[in-house]
Amino acid sequence: MEELLVTARSNELIDPGLHIWTWEVAMYLFLGGLTAGVMVFAAVMALLRKDEEAPFAATQLALLAPIVLSAGMTTLFLDLEHKLYVFRFYTAFQPTSPMSWGAWILLLIYPVATLQILSTLRAGFPVTTPWVDRWAITKAIVDWCEEHRRQIAMVAVPSGVALGIYTGILLSAFSARPFWNTGVLGPLFLVSGLSTAAALVALLSKHEGEKEMFTRIDLGLIAAEIALVGLFLINLATGSAQHIEALHAVTGGPYTMVFWVLFVGIGLIIPLLLEMLEIRGIGKSIAVVAPVLVLIGGYALRQVMLDVGQDSTWTRYESQYSAEILERME
Repeated sequence: MEELLVTARSNELIDPGLHIWTWEVAMYLFLGGLTAGVMVFAAVMALLRKDEEAPFAATQLALLAPIVLSAGMTTLFLDLEHKLYVFRFYTAFQPTSPMSWGAWILLLIYPVATLQILSTLRAGFPVTTPWVDRWAITKAIVDWCEEHRRQIAMVAVPSGVALGIYTGILLSAFSARPFWNTGVLGPLFLVSGLSTAAALVALLSKHEGEKEMFTRIDLGLIAAEIALVGLFLINLATGSAQHIEALHAVTGGPYTMVFWVLFVGIGLIIPLLLEMLEIRGIGKSIAVVAPVLVLIGGYALRQVMLDVGQDSTWTRYESQYSAEILERME
């Protein structure tokens, strides 16, 4: 008579490693961080009255926020198993749940982003002026938004920061996943979101002074991001045995090449060097490369964090998962 261990588990995408979240969630986290950066920079440029020095960021950038966020929400919706139940996020509020906080933050972002757009609609898109002024109600709304542009910007900054930090805290709150379980993820994802937004401005702006301004801003943000990545790795290296084991996934394990080559190398170090050269007046002809690499690196960060985190665990599945036993069960 053969005995079978009850610890022999065979759940698709769960054993021996959890892989529930795939590219849809990584894309959502990336686009959410990018939206946060877009809102913050559009608001800061308005507060600093940089309409002439940074015309794209100050008057046109805000339009991208709801578009980018909607694309991210679409990928998140694709990931949901029970799509018709999405409304249940808004039937309650759980103060201890980062996901609940995130759902309500996302609900707040849309009206704030809309007010940002309306506050600079005429200045950023003069072609819309006749249409806005055609009806008294639209003219009154846009006039009000323009008059309260600074107040709207003051609300947009903390809203964008909250969205950017949330994308990292969403993962770090999962204490069962050692690779995610660190307070560094919130600031890291926020800085990464700001960096990708700065890169987007440098990529899309036609104003040379604005391009240089945001190249300098992005240079500082990349340096800060590298420092936070260092703190993240140190945090894991000085943690428990499970944290050290999780760190091994990117220091000799299966995700080493993706983490160091794609994210750190292509997404951080190379853009850092290219932007340093660009500021010195070298390599202007390939100025488009650095922002594109920053955007690639921003997505790579979310994807590798998602994949490694789902592989890391406090439980040694090797002692519970036996392919030989599963074959005998068939």
